Amino acid sequence: MKARAFDYTRPNSVQEALQAFAEAGGDAVYIAGGQSLVPALALRLQAPALLIDIGRIDELRGLDLADGHLRIGAATRHAEILSSELVARHAPLLSKAAPYVAHPAIRNKGTFGGSLALADPASEFPAMALALDAVIDIASLEGNRRVAADDFFLDLYETALRPGEMIRAVHVPVATADTRAVFDELARRRGDYALVGAGVNASVHGERIEQIRIAFLSVGATPVRARRVEELLTGTSLTPETIRLAQEALDLDLDPPGDEHTPAEMRLHLARVLLGRLLGRLGTSS
Repeated sequence: MKARAFDYTRPNSVQEALQAFAEAGGDAVYIAGGQSLVPALALRLQAPALLIDIGRIDELRGLDLADGHLRIGAATRHAEILSSELVARHAPLLSKAAPYVAHPAIRNKGTFGGSLALADPASEFPAMALALDAVIDIASLEGNRRVAADDFFLDLYETALRPGEMIRAVHVPVATADTRAVFDELARRRGDYALVGAGVNASVHGERIEQIRIAFLSVGATPVRARRVEELLTGTSLTPETIRLAQEALDLDLDPPGDEHTPAEMRLHLARVLLGRLLGRLGTSS
């Protein structure tokens, strides 16, 4: 199959892009990296009358610090996240997750904002946005608004984005001297969609966990926080016993789906194994 015929425009600003969407009567889509959209167009899973190319809008790009947050422009490429010293210093969890995102060819084109807007539950960056307590900066003709990552992912490929809106940037609280971050995933082959993956972002003072956020991918219709495990671990130190209790408590947080290749029980078992590994590494990292 091939995509249906469509018109194409490449605006120079966010305002022009939003206006183009409105003038198309909503029969339009934004494209930046296109790593998910182009296959969808080819299969006619999406068939817009207008394609709005936002990949070269300057205000959607770049990495910078402001007000205790790292601002990541929505059109920032995955490869830029991977190579950025600013990200490694101030949002190390993203640096640890970035090498697991697909393959180099996709990382060179795919965008951070596009990954969050698509909200694939098997994708690394949406889950890491949850673990990092990120805030999504959203633009529309009515004005800008901000939505916490906890409130952004609603259902399978469904987010808090309203028709015509676009992500401008993502704001991540900067790491401190007490921040520890670990990431890992289990996949049949590196670059394949993970059977299960998780990232942990914690504030550890001495051996005591002051704050911790744990987010899983590939375990549901959206990325999922392990909130009960977080509550159990907060205020404790990571001993073999607390790690065991955390693994047991994971049953209360996750209810993963099964398929013909990976039964739900197996996926939950792998999530427990992965959590144990991550918490063990968290206890020895600095």
